[in-house]
Amino acid sequence: MFCCRQIPVETSGATVMVAKAPQPKVRDRRTGEIAIDADGVKLMTVDVMFAANDEVEILSITVPEPGISSDLAMGTPVALTGLIARPWENEFNGQKRHGIAFRAVAVTSLTATGTASEAA
Repeated sequence: MFCCRQIPVETSGATVMVAKAPQPKVRDRRTGEIAIDADGVKLMTVDVMFAANDEVEILSITVPEPGISSDLAMGTPVALTGLIARPWENEFNGQKRHGIAFRAVAVTSLTATGTASEAA
């Protein structure tokens, strides 16, 4: 089992854009409880289109709320600060599941706010 291994993800050669605006990360779907980190900071999920090496994937990235730019809309080019991948696996009702969870320190817009087209 890969409990706690964190793998840094290189993003310098990638094109990254918002695929879905930030949403609160839900810890428990039954109760609607919002996830918080060890410091009590609300966690958000941002879906991004990650294009590199002639491949495109949609990644759901968990980010602390203070690390999210206020202007993240679908299609906004972004920078991912401190992106890591963490393999996970669990067992639920006798079925093993596994995947990769992505977490970043920040998701920052690469577009200038208040462009001329917005002002018109």
